[in-house]
Amino acid sequence: MGHYMDSDTTIKELKNRVQKFCEERDWDQFHNPKEISIGIIAEAVELTEHFRWCSEKECLDMFKDPKKKEEIRDELSDTFYWILRFAQKYDIDLSDGFDSKMKKNAIKYPISKAKGSKKKYNEL
Repeated sequence: MGHYMDSDTTIKELKNRVQKFCEERDWDQFHNPKEISIGIIAEAVELTEHFRWCSEKECLDMFKDPKKKEEIRDELSDTFYWILRFAQKYDIDLSDGFDSKMKKNAIKYPISKAKGSKKKYNEL
């Protein structure tokens, strides 16, 4: 099986691929907002399991091991799949949404107050 995408693949193309994949399997009947949200959470939890109880060095060393890095990539990709599925199924433009959210974050976290700080916006 070849690569499914390259660096020029758009979010729209990925959403279309997810839609086709799910339609071919007749999964629309199972994919409501609650179930897809649970999918996002479940896959994100599987990602965190790789790093639980690890020191910072141990976490970073995982990326030097090709097998571990592939496992981490797969969990991150599973999370991304569910995010794409949610956006595809409920007509959410992730590019516009991301741009809008980054603008909001820039207001919440101005460089002059947030640079080098891990405080939440309401603590700055």
